[in-house]
Amino acid sequence: MNRKIRMGMVGGGRGAFIGAVHRIAAAIDQQIELVCGAFSSDPERSKASGADFFLPAERCYGTFQEMIEKEKALPAGERMDFVAIVTPNHMHFPPAKLALENGFHVLSDKPACFDLAESKALEEVVKASGRLYGLTHNYTGYPLVKEARDMIKAGKLGKIRKVVVEYPQGWLATRLEASGQKQAGWRTDPSQSGAGGCVGDIGTHAENLAEYITGLKISELAADITSFVEGRLLDDDVNVLLRFDNGAKGILHSSQISVGEENNLNIRVYGEIGGIEWHQREPNTMLVKWLDQPMQVYRTANGYLGKNAASASRTPPAHPEGYLEAFANIYKNFANHIRAFESGTEPDEVALDYPKIEDGIRGMAFIEAVVASSKGNAAWTRLDV
Repeated sequence: MNRKIRMGMVGGGRGAFIGAVHRIAAAIDQQIELVCGAFSSDPERSKASGADFFLPAERCYGTFQEMIEKEKALPAGERMDFVAIVTPNHMHFPPAKLALENGFHVLSDKPACFDLAESKALEEVVKASGRLYGLTHNYTGYPLVKEARDMIKAGKLGKIRKVVVEYPQGWLATRLEASGQKQAGWRTDPSQSGAGGCVGDIGTHAENLAEYITGLKISELAADITSFVEGRLLDDDVNVLLRFDNGAKGILHSSQISVGEENNLNIRVYGEIGGIEWHQREPNTMLVKWLDQPMQVYRTANGYLGKNAASASRTPPAHPEGYLEAFANIYKNFANHIRAFESGTEPDEVALDYPKIEDGIRGMAFIEAVVASSKGNAAWTRLDV
């Protein structure tokens, strides 16, 4: 496939935060071009948003149904190759299902769906369609996150015993949703966000990061969730004890009422002979700790890192790479998998390194287990996967 991969977008129009992030990430490596979109549930706003991006008027659609129908009718050399879904949670499943059933690949923002039942139904659609489906758990795109995963997979830390993962924010310490702020509004609305507020929005990132780095699966959990802000309908603080399938234990904390915190995602993993510590606030540094050696400091883009970390780096050492570049690594790998798929060749290991529907199902199972456990006074609850 000697051309750019063509992307359509559902959501992400005027006033949306995450849509712009997706468009920037898709463009960074010059492998993908935005060719069409249904950017809002308001048809006029959708078309106006498309004009903002200098798209042809005939490819700025009023609804995602219209977009998929009309794109499918175009010649193969013109139509979009995949759909990026950047809507609130309750609108992930419908466009994903329709796109897959009509022969288009899908890359969706997280969580995968509104609830676990939808995500399991979507898995069946993915399998039946034969198309590719990816999920933008973007924190797995950081080079040193990949290096940590590869070190653990190679057994360098020994058997994993302990995982501590945290994602505190403070932006919802007041009832911001009552002011009409769009991002706060849908995230705290059960009809749009689903059963989880903080746990669905950022708790799933912490869950996914822990499982990605360690290669382990959370088998059961005990959770205590709270809505501290008066009048808020969904949780804004989450505290979870974890049990992993190899016998390791863990602690997961996510919060949106931790005053003064920005996006302080961090993780510590301890094995029998070593441990790692990584902070999203300073993503180009990872601490590696040993039972019988001095602590080491790993830095992005250095020659001692492995293949996967190297493939996720774009600039020489000490040139900052961060959130957008990590997001772009998800898009780059997904695009390269599409190239291999469409040309009938076997994708390489790097191209396959992005979250898939299985990760989406685990995220939804995590949300529902956390909510159920908390309702049962932090009762130990198994994940329904």
